[in-house]
Amino acid sequence: MKVLLVKDVYKLGRAGDIKKVANGYGRNYLIPQGLAIPATESSSKVAEAIAKRATERRAALNVELKSVADVLAKLDLFFPVKAGETGKLYGSVSAQAIADRIKAEKGIELERTQLVTEPIRNLGEYMIPVNLTLDLVPEVRVVVHREGEVFVPAVEEEYIEIEETEDDSTETETTEA
Repeated sequence: MKVLLVKDVYKLGRAGDIKKVANGYGRNYLIPQGLAIPATESSSKVAEAIAKRATERRAALNVELKSVADVLAKLDLFFPVKAGETGKLYGSVSAQAIADRIKAEKGIELERTQLVTEPIRNLGEYMIPVNLTLDLVPEVRVVVHREGEVFVPAVEEEYIEIEETEDDSTETETTEA
């Protein structure tokens, strides 16, 4: 089935594109959600108009969300959790938990579907992409560490060159006679 996208659809296309999709996906999801309309022969003129409006709207939205993207790109979230000796968590850190923490710390409301991640089930440091728009995808640093331990971020080692100075003093050897 061919559909004309009315809005940008993540991993499918931009508004104004005509895409071939599975019948069920088009009939049961895209069309009822208002994301697409069935493509017809006369829809090419409509597609151009939709694409033009969507480009203008996308540019305005990118300008508006640029400051949010800058805040998110600099954000570090720390999750102290209970974990086994192998580093496997007793539970997980979900996208909803990350979205809730972002709202609590910075006041930025995100839907969990905007965070591109599976539930985190191991200790470590993760870079989680946040889909604000198709063009703006900042990454949030999420650090999952063991509860009760202080997390020390990995610091890039700087090699300091130590110059060896030659000692001009001479050592005298004593010999026993």
